[in-house]
Amino acid sequence: MWNKLEKKIGKFAIPKLINYLIGGYAIGYVFEFLAQVLGFSFVSYLTLEPWYIIHEFQIWRVITWVLIAPQQNILFALIMMFFYWQLGTVLEQTWGTFKFNVYIFGGIIFTVIGAFVLYGIYGVLNGAPAMIGAYFSTYYINMSIFLAFALSYPEMQILLYFIIPIKMKWMAVVYGVLIFFEFFSVGWAGRVAIIASLLNFLIFFVTTRNWHSISPKEFARKQRFRQATGQGFGGFAGFGPQGHQQEQRTQQSPPPRKQEPVGRHKCAICGRTDVSNPELTFRFCSKCNGNYEYCNDHLFTHTHVQ
Repeated sequence: MWNKLEKKIGKFAIPKLINYLIGGYAIGYVFEFLAQVLGFSFVSYLTLEPWYIIHEFQIWRVITWVLIAPQQNILFALIMMFFYWQLGTVLEQTWGTFKFNVYIFGGIIFTVIGAFVLYGIYGVLNGAPAMIGAYFSTYYINMSIFLAFALSYPEMQILLYFIIPIKMKWMAVVYGVLIFFEFFSVGWAGRVAIIASLLNFLIFFVTTRNWHSISPKEFARKQRFRQATGQGFGGFAGFGPQGHQQEQRTQQSPPPRKQEPVGRHKCAICGRTDVSNPELTFRFCSKCNGNYEYCNDHLFTHTHVQ
């Protein structure tokens, strides 16, 4: 699916999208500073408020809410922007520009849709205008970037607070637990915001997992392989009826085998090639020391060779 979409609309992808996202945060902080100096709140005109969009045609709110950075403390904001700039840069290099664009814009679009759904529940059903912009920010979109990075590089180690070494997969578990408790501690407005912002991660997780390895066809292939090598449930090599037949076959000269065509690409994990599995795509890993190539099932899940 990703490859077909990239061939059709990949030319419209924006390179280094994370730079624009972090640059938007910087502009948001400038507005915050001007608001404190001039005593006029610019941020109130940037929030995602469906009521103003529908009734007063303030269309810019559909996108300007992205400028509002989730962290107010300037020191932690700088650390946050540098941290997510690194994560976004690596993810774009790993996935490619198109897939990273789809991931980021997907989170933004789902958040906007969630805001209008929430407005419909609160505003239309209750018969009163609902101000819900405070519930929607880029906090959970940043969280989705972190979770996607942890899913792609679970064994990578970082220094928490620049001191404590911890692997990304354990950080993702901690953040997942925090989101879980936060989901049940806030009201429905907060729950819709969480679901809408993280929906792109859920779609990414479903569409990139190796479901082929647990399919009935794959189970049947493994069973035929065990039977052909004498490792089935009916006996093992050298024992039982299958083992006896295998011993007899080894005493005879094997028939000449037809030479199979050699593929140009081969996965370093599963050994599949572009000849045996033409539906797969193969890429070299820039994080491994050496020319190691992986199929799309193992590109994000393998342990890097150092």
